[in-house]
Amino acid sequence: MSTAIRYPYITSDPGIAAGAPLIEGTRITVRCIAGYYQMGMSVDEILLALSHVTLSQAHSALAYYFDHNEKIDRDLAESSDEEYWKTRALTHPNAGEPG
Repeated sequence: MSTAIRYPYITSDPGIAAGAPLIEGTRITVRCIAGYYQMGMSVDEILLALSHVTLSQAHSALAYYFDHNEKIDRDLAESSDEEYWKTRALTHPNAGEPG
C-alpha cells in the first residue's frame, strides 16, 4: 500500500500562482523559497527576506522542493528565461503610436 507524502504548510490553489505549490495562507510559492535557496541564501536569510514566513513553513517548503526538485528546477529555469517571457509579453495597444 502506497501513501502520499504530506507536507505540512504546503498547499496549492488553482487561483493562485497557476496552482503551483505554495505556503498555505500566503502567496509564497515553493519555487520562490527554492530560488532563494539556490542563490545561496540560508534558511535564516530567507526568513529575513520573507518575514511573514515561519521557520517550520520554510523547512516544509524546502522538504517539498528536495522531493520534487526536477519539476521545480524546470519551473525556475522557465521563469527566469528572458526569451520565454518576451514571446509571451503582451504588446500595449498604443505601442508605437505618437503621444
